[in-house]
Parts: sequence; structure tokens; C-alpha cells
Amino acid sequence: MQLRDSITALKGVGEQVGRKLNKLGIFTLQDMIEHYPREYEDRRKITPLVEMELDTPINILVVVASTPQVTRKGNHILVTFRVKDATGSIFVTFYGQAYMKNKFSVGERFLMYGKIKRQYGKVEMDSPEYQKVTDVNKIGEVAKITPIYPATQKLSQKVIRGLILQSLDAVEEEIVDPIPENIRKQYDLIPKSEAVHQIHFPSNSESFFAARKRLVFEELFMLQLSLYQLKADFAKKLLGVSHKVTKELSDFMATLPFELTDAQKRVMREIVGDMKSPYAMNRLIQGDVGSGKTVIAAISLFIAVKDGFQGALMAPTEVLVVQHYEFLKEIMEPFGIEVGLITGSTTAKQKRELIARAKAGELHVLVGTHALIEDPVEMPNLGLVITDEQHRFGVRQRLKLTEKGTVPDVMVMTATPIPRTLALILYGDMDISIIDELPPGRQPIKTNAVDSNYHERIYRFIEKQVHEGRQCYIICPMVEENEKMSELKNVIEYTAQLQVEQFPHIPMGYLHGKMKPKEKNMIMTQFASGEIKILVSTTVVEVGVNVPNATIIVIENAERFGLAQLHQLRGRVGRGKHQSYCILVSDSKSKVTKKRLQIMEESTDGFIIAETDLKLRGPGEFFGTKQHGLPEMKIANLYTDAKALKEVQKCVKLLLEIDPSLSFEENNKLLDEMKRRLNQESLHNAL
Repeated sequence: MQLRDSITALKGVGEQVGRKLNKLGIFTLQDMIEHYPREYEDRRKITPLVEMELDTPINILVVVASTPQVTRKGNHILVTFRVKDATGSIFVTFYGQAYMKNKFSVGERFLMYGKIKRQYGKVEMDSPEYQKVTDVNKIGEVAKITPIYPATQKLSQKVIRGLILQSLDAVEEEIVDPIPENIRKQYDLIPKSEAVHQIHFPSNSESFFAARKRLVFEELFMLQLSLYQLKADFAKKLLGVSHKVTKELSDFMATLPFELTDAQKRVMREIVGDMKSPYAMNRLIQGDVGSGKTVIAAISLFIAVKDGFQGALMAPTEVLVVQHYEFLKEIMEPFGIEVGLITGSTTAKQKRELIARAKAGELHVLVGTHALIEDPVEMPNLGLVITDEQHRFGVRQRLKLTEKGTVPDVMVMTATPIPRTLALILYGDMDISIIDELPPGRQPIKTNAVDSNYHERIYRFIEKQVHEGRQCYIICPMVEENEKMSELKNVIEYTAQLQVEQFPHIPMGYLHGKMKPKEKNMIMTQFASGEIKILVSTTVVEVGVNVPNATIIVIENAERFGLAQLHQLRGRVGRGKHQSYCILVSDSKSKVTKKRLQIMEESTDGFIIAETDLKLRGPGEFFGTKQHGLPEMKIANLYTDAKALKEVQKCVKLLLEIDPSLSFEENNKLLDEMKRRLNQESLHNAL
């Protein structure tokens, strides 16, 4: 068999099991062997029944002492039989699996793993994992360190382990080692095939650590190498536009509705330095929620346009794009700058007109969603490209936008505070500016974490604020696909319930991801104008929406969100002169959840929050499940493996200095592996 063969080539994988594996992201035999364990259980110790502890997972070596009996309890079928060892006996029960009666015969020996409970007057082990033992002298081959895998409810650990073992037997000889031998020796890395086998079925703890070290190194190495390759376009075209700063800039600055903060002035000086230089700007602007990044974008676009160039601003959502467009249009049109808007809901006729005007140079600034990077949009004199909330766009999408100009300056803005460790990976090629100061007059948002017993008090507080003229957001989590209640029903039903039971005289509205862009825009416009007082929404309001009169945000089931996402949501309020409040509602008893919500109560610093989020949850969920930006790590953890990351970056840099095109013979396999990864759709999305 080949690594790229479908998992349906495995024995026991039909259409149904295949679909379940697909849900775990497993499509090929390569995916199967790269489905790494999330933890391990040491099952080498066998506990005699006389020493058993109730409600604690243990491993027992027993003989079947009675014929399995099938009984019914209500709607459930039970298969029960007795097992024993030299020190005692217990019952074993399997629920809803009548076929189990044929799996066990009196006198057969089994290794069983599970919890022993006392119920209905007898001591029993419920639905244990089991393995037949034919030779007690070879028990070490059965009782060993056992991997526990990320799984769906419908696939047992035993099934996943069996499929991984089957895959390894089929393709272990096909596993190619892409890391050159000299690098393996230098960093003391074991061969790839040995590492893959030992990560799944470690002989001992030393084997596990050696396997993990090797696989983490390779994952970070290939990621870093691929990023260098994707970003090489910027490096190749170093010479760009050298902008001149017009005298009109001071007049433009004087018309802005507020004075720039010291942090904004510092960042602006860095940008102007870049724009004046003959080299293409490639700068990341990081600024916490509400720190004033849009003004920085406006000033930069003004400089580019007044120097005779065009500018483009791309944002991820239509609501945010419209907001940017309206702000830019209002402050730029008095200076003769034409601003255009292009989104998914722009009509075909409007789009044709906009494209024609952009091509003719009549449109100076084009603001849009990803519709901006579609091929027909041409801006022959594009001098500055700005992407907002960049983690929603891949590097390839950004590159596509920059290709519309000769070598335009590139600016990327994000309100997602990214810890230094991650910035190294995601923005290794960029200069970074941080707006670390909020505009004057902003009051810190008061944050409280409470349980659902507080709902009545929360509703009365909302009522009081609305009567004082304020507005409120209520956020429902995005409900997972496999849960019974859909996201749609969740938001609509909750709004209807609140309208009838709590706020009969207060205008309410709702927003969710399945609404058409026009509907979303209409609701947001009504909320921004104050027509709607309470907005119930999923996280579609997360990025950039500006309603200064909104002073309360209530986040239901707060445990479902990452800290970085909670911080983003909290930034929807606190944008005006009134005191604002964020109320996090959660009934979770988890210690990690309590710690996370406590950090939200104590800190409003996005960078501290992001660093803690990374520590507590790992990078896989850092930006929330629906967003792309961080590659999905299969084994590395960008927080705990920061030391390995630094070693890898040094190694990759040195390798590319010696062999920039990876053309040396010893690097052939490395080049092939990198091409394979760059051709995978998942990497396109991730990067």
C-alpha cells in the first residue's frame, strides 16, 4: 500500500467508518499514521482483584468464569458474565452490544482495562477495553503504554488503535525521511519511521521522548521552510515605490475627528519612513481593540493617493468593510479622493462599473472583502495594500492582492494580540509596529464572570442601561455541527424567549452566520443607529464593528470561547464616553475555565491575555475553530516547544543560505516534501 491510498483500503473501513474518520481529518493512510495520540495511559501494571480501587481505571488479568448472559433492562440489552483471578472475582457488563456474548468463552484469559464500580449490589466493570491473552509469558506485548487518541463519540479508542497499527504495518517501509542526514546527526534525531512507530506505541518513556523530539522538529522545520518559500515573493521584489509626502497631509490630519495618541504618532513615523524608502514596505500593525488602527490606515492611504498611486484595503467581513468604506469616504472625499466599495453583495452592474473605474485610475481607493482579489479587479497603479484582521486571510490571498500592483507597499493590521512566539512564525518576514495606547477618555471595561443563577439580575441591569439610553450585545456561542441545536435555532429562539419573557417593550434583533450579507448589514445599521437596543448574536460581531453607545456585552457559555476571542468580543463595548460592562456567564466547574475567566476579570491587556490563552489551551484553538491563520499543529505546541522553534529557525536559515533552492542532492527529499505540503489545500488555508 501507498501513503496516499485512501483509508478505505484498510480492512474494516467501509463507508460508515470512513465518514467518521473523515470527521477527524483522516482521508489517507498518511493522515492515519499522523493522527498522533493526545495522551498515554501506562497499562504495564496489572492489579490483582483483591487490590482493586473503585472508580479508578485499572488493568486486570482475568479468566472468564461464567457463560455470558443476555438480559434486558428497559430498552437496553446487557451482556453480563463473571471473571476471576487468583485473588477474587467480579462481573463484567457490556451495554447495548448483544454480539459480545460470542466474544468470551469460559476458561479464556483476557487483559481488561476500565473502572470497577459497585452498583445494584454487585461489583462490576462496565464495557472495558479487552484483549485476549493466549500466552501469559508474553504479557508484556499486550500490557504496555497505551495511546489515547482524539476521537469522535462513534469511534472507540480500540478501533482507532487497530487502524493505526494496520496502517503502520502496511506503509512503514514507504515512510520517507525528508530531514537530511547531516541535520539529523547534528540535532540527534532518530529516523522518521522509527519516530512514527514509537509515538504511537512507545517501548518506554525514553523512546517516547526521542520520537516526540524528532516529530516536533520536523513539523516546525517543514512549516518554517514552507513559510520562507511562500514569502519569497516579497524578498525577490525588494525594490518598491518610494512615496513622497504631500504638504496636504497636515491639512488632512487637522480634519480628523480626534488627536492622534503618542503610540499612533510613533507608528505613523515608522510607516512614513517605510513609504519614503525605495524598498517595499512589509509591516504588521498590532493594536488592541479600539486603539485606532483604521486612522493609521486612512493616513497611509492618503499619502499613497496624493503621491499619484492607488490604494486597496481588504477586510474579512462585509459589515467591517462597509464601516471602513463609510469612514474613509467621509474623511477623504473633501480632498478629491474617490473611494469605491466592492463586496460579495455588490451587483454585477455595479461591479463592472467599479472595475472599469479602478482600471482607468478614476477610483483612488478600493475597499472590499476577498472579492477584491478576484481576477477581473485591476489597479494598474496600486501603491499600497492594507489587509485588516490578517489572520482571516492566508499568505497566498495577500500575495494575490499585492500582485495587482507592481511592488506595492504592504501593511497588515490586526486587533488579535499575538504573543512573540507566534509572531516569529507568522510574521517572520515583517516589521512589527504596536499601538500600545488607547485613545484618551476611554474607561476600562468592568468585567465580571458569573454563573447562570445571575440571569435575572443581568436582565434587570440591561433594562436599566437601556432606559438610560444605552445598548447591549448578548453573544451566544457558535454551536458545533454535531450538537442537536443548530446555531440558527439557538440565536432565534433565545431572542424570541427574551423578547417575550424579559424585554417585551425593548426593540431587539438578532444576527447569525447563515444570514445573507444584506440582512446582516441592515440589522447592524439598525443597531448602530439605535433603532435596535438589544442585539443577540453569534461571534459575527467579533471584529471591528463600532457602536459607541453599546455599553454592555453579555457572553453566554463563556467557557466555549478562547481568551483571545473573549477579549475581541469585549472590545465591542467601551468605545464611547460611558462606563461599559462585560458579563461572562458560565456554569463550567473546570479549573482551567475558572482560571481563564478570572484572567478576563483581572486584565484588559490583550497581550497578557493572549499569552495566557496560549499557555492554557495551546495554539490549535488560539484563534477559535472557525478561523485560519495558525497552521494546525499535529504534535508541536508553539508555546512549550518555543526552544525547539528557535533551533529550527536557526537551522532553516543556515540551510537556505547554503542551498537557497534546495538543489543539492541531499536536500531532494526535503524539496519534494515541501512541495507536497504546499500543494495541500489544508496548508493553503492554514497559511
